[in-house]
Amino acid sequence: MEIRIIKGNIISAPEFGKLDITENGYLIAAEGKIRGIYQKVPQEYAEHPIEDYGDALVMQSFADMHLHAPQYPMLGMGMDMPLLDWLNTYTFPTEACFKDNEFARKTYHRLAQELAAKGTTRVCMFSSIHREATLILMEELENAGITGYVGKVNMDRNGGKDYQETTEESISETIKWLDECNFEHIKPMLTPRFTPACTDELMQELGRIAKEKNLPIQSHLSENTGELALVKQLHPDCDQYWETYEKYGLWNDRTLMAHCVWSDESERKAIRDAGVWTVHCAASNENLVSGYAPVRRMLDEGLNVVLGSDIAGGDHLSMFKNITAAIRASKARRIMDDWKTDFLTVEEAFYLSTSAAAPFFGEKPGFAPGNSLHAIVVEDESLPMVRPLSVEERFERCVYRREHGAMLAVYSEGKKIYG
Repeated sequence: MEIRIIKGNIISAPEFGKLDITENGYLIAAEGKIRGIYQKVPQEYAEHPIEDYGDALVMQSFADMHLHAPQYPMLGMGMDMPLLDWLNTYTFPTEACFKDNEFARKTYHRLAQELAAKGTTRVCMFSSIHREATLILMEELENAGITGYVGKVNMDRNGGKDYQETTEESISETIKWLDECNFEHIKPMLTPRFTPACTDELMQELGRIAKEKNLPIQSHLSENTGELALVKQLHPDCDQYWETYEKYGLWNDRTLMAHCVWSDESERKAIRDAGVWTVHCAASNENLVSGYAPVRRMLDEGLNVVLGSDIAGGDHLSMFKNITAAIRASKARRIMDDWKTDFLTVEEAFYLSTSAAAPFFGEKPGFAPGNSLHAIVVEDESLPMVRPLSVEERFERCVYRREHGAMLAVYSEGKKIYG
């Protein structure tokens, strides 16, 4: 039996807003599954080697629950444009390049390696409309040790002459792609880009496929006011945006909806009642001038909230940076709400980037026994210090600030994939 023993200051988020800290502790896993956290190594493991990281911080690795893989080459571009203009000017032309499999392979290899190096071990990710490039993406993530879900994008309208499918192509290519998905740790999920990009016929067929094959779903919801107006024009029979997914069977407790910036109380109730997951993408919402999502209200109302980088609307893959973006956005939202809503604390935002997604992957929050081992090891010795800091203080500073080379190791599904 393969036993892994990791020594360091072990930090996890078993509950929203709470940290569990075991100083100079031991995180033990067997066959990739966590056995427990101990102050001393139990006798039954005494003969196994220890990966001793000294005084470093051992934390849960990250789950990035919304990002666009083919937008990786355009990170940091078009940040002064609103959503719909940005899509037409930068996004769709960039994604169209992934019809070239060699370009896709080179780009996706680099993306997968960077994700691993930054401590993201679980993803829910959009590919492009291209079936072969999507399979390449899944293979590169699998080879890098990343786990989670990838979707071939469906869009049969409003993509321009160079980047959209016919309805028939979108359906047939999706079915063929699903038949070709044979990866151990990267699984398929259906991905209608968003309502403006998908005809009624395509949405109806995707709903049928989702039900028949029991597949999770990812898309976008209420990101931008211009998008809302377009959806209303396309679906005058629907009072709210969410209904355009619900009426085609794409609205359930395995559905991820990114953004929800402009979801009002009624739409948030529909999200909560169906068990739909809201992916908060603070950096993207700010960069594309979409707005500040009412994340505290979502949490108080009982919605499932997780975090996403949403590259390339978001400008960083690092979930550390997306945690701090979420905190800052919640502070801006507090001001907008006349100081009546609380901002996110560091502990709360860390939970949203790690443990909050655990149930989506069939696990429990924190380093719970039985969970797969997903962990990062971060050192902070190179940072300046005027007095000794507690582990909790070091954790907060680590979230906001790290030196180059601070990531010492990354573990995914019990295997060391970086370091």
